Amino acid sequence: MGTRSPAAALLTAFFLCTHSASGSYPQAQNVTWKSTNFKTILTWEPKPSADYSYTVEYSAVGADKQRNRHCIRSSVTVCDLSSSLTDLHAYYTADVLSEPPLGATSDLIEFPHTSSPRFCPYKDTNIGRPDFKLKVSEDKKKTTLYVDDPLTARFKDGRQLNIRDIFSHQLQYKVTYRKNKSTGKKIYESKTNVIELTDLDRGESYCFNVQAYVPSRSTDMQLGELSQTQCSNNDDQSIFEVYSVGVIAAAIFLILLLIGLIIAITVVCCKRRKKALKSGKEGVPLRDV
Repeated sequence: MGTRSPAAALLTAFFLCTHSASGSYPQAQNVTWKSTNFKTILTWEPKPSADYSYTVEYSAVGADKQRNRHCIRSSVTVCDLSSSLTDLHAYYTADVLSEPPLGATSDLIEFPHTSSPRFCPYKDTNIGRPDFKLKVSEDKKKTTLYVDDPLTARFKDGRQLNIRDIFSHQLQYKVTYRKNKSTGKKIYESKTNVIELTDLDRGESYCFNVQAYVPSRSTDMQLGELSQTQCSNNDDQSIFEVYSVGVIAAAIFLILLLIGLIIAITVVCCKRRKKALKSGKEGVPLRDV
C-alpha cells in the first residue's frame, strides 16, 4: 500500500477542515443595511443554533477591518453600527462571520463569512418624518409652517445632532398642500424651517404635508418620509360645509316640530280659555231691572 506525500496529506487536511467548517457554521444570508436618521443597523439571517455564533467586522473602503465589541460571537442577527461609522461620507462594507459560540474554541484560521453591500451614511440613510406647527395670520392672508428638524443618532460634544447639523445648506423642505376635501395638489420648496405661504385663497381650509429634501443625493434618496397631515381651520365655512345634509335636515325637522308643538299648545290653551269664559258668562243670573 502506497504512502501519501506530505503535500497531498496537507491538501486533504485543508479540504476536510474547510468542509467541516462550512458544515458546522453555516454562512449568513441576506446581509442588509437598515438606516434612518443615521441610526444604522446591519441585519442578516438565519438565527444561529447553539453550535455557532456571529461576529461582525466592518471597514471603510481601503481601511483596516474593525470589530464592534457588542457584535462579537453574538447569538442575535443584528448589529448597531451607528456610532462606529464615524466618517459619514465614507463607503463601508461589513462581513458577518460564522464562528464557534462564546466560550468555545476552534482550530480554524478562517471562518465562513458573508459580505454586505457598500453603504455610505450621508448618501444612503433614510430621513424620517418631520414634525411641524401650523399658524394662520389674523387677516387670513398668510399661512406659516414651523418645521422641526428630525433628530439623528449622532452626538457631538454631548449634544444630539439633527439632520440640519449634518446636511447643512443642502437640506431643504418640500411642502405638498391642497384645499381641504380637494385632490388637486401644489408643491412648494423651502431652504428654511419657517415656510410662509401667501398664495392661498382667503378663508379656505388647506391641508399640508412636509418632507425633507436633499437634492444633492441620488434621485431615489432625495426625499425623506412624508409628515402627518395637518389642516388649517376655516372660520368662514358655511353651515353646509361644516355639517352634512342629513344633520341639517334633522335639525330643521326638530325646529319645525318644536314650532308646531308650541302652536298646538297655544291653540289648545286659547280654546280652553274661551270656553271657560263662555261658561262663566252663562252661569251668571240676569239682574232685575
